[in-house]
Parts: sequence; structure tokens; C-alpha cells
Amino acid sequence: MRNLPIAEISVNVDNVELKKYINKKLNESINESLFTWDIEEMAKRTCMSKSFLENEILRDPRMKILERRKEKGKRYWFYEESKRVIREIMDEW
Repeated sequence: MRNLPIAEISVNVDNVELKKYINKKLNESINESLFTWDIEEMAKRTCMSKSFLENEILRDPRMKILERRKEKGKRYWFYEESKRVIREIMDEW
């Protein structure tokens, strides 16, 4: 049996561009999958504590309008709309 030469392949990857692409695709996937979110998910995705969100974001009248809840039930916010409002609030700081 004859030894065949092993092919050598070289691929150059721009790690910064690769990370940007992956993050973009992840964000697109997240945006497509979330309809609403609760304070737990909001805290996780914004990297803000629940108490900070309560005091600085969720008391804002713009967020109050978006809040959905049955009597004494869990609170939810529409994802896209509340994300825009959070950005507006943060831009005012």
C-alpha cells in the first residue's frame, strides 16, 4: 500500500469580524424569538439588577404603558417596544 501525500489546507479568519457576525446572528435570533419578557429576563439581557430596573426604568410612565399583567399576576412587557423605551430612557441620563 502506497502512502498518499496529506493535503494541507490553510484558512485565515478575521476573529473580530467573525465575532461581529456571530453576535449579529445571535441578536437576530433572539429578536425573532422574544415576544414578551419579564423582569428576570430583562435583568439578564440588560445586565441591570432587578432593583435598578424597578427604580430607574419600570417606574417610567412609558414603561408603565407597556406593562401587561393579570390582577396580582406576573408582569410582562412587549420585547421590541420596551427595548426601544429603555434606550430612550437611557439616552436621557
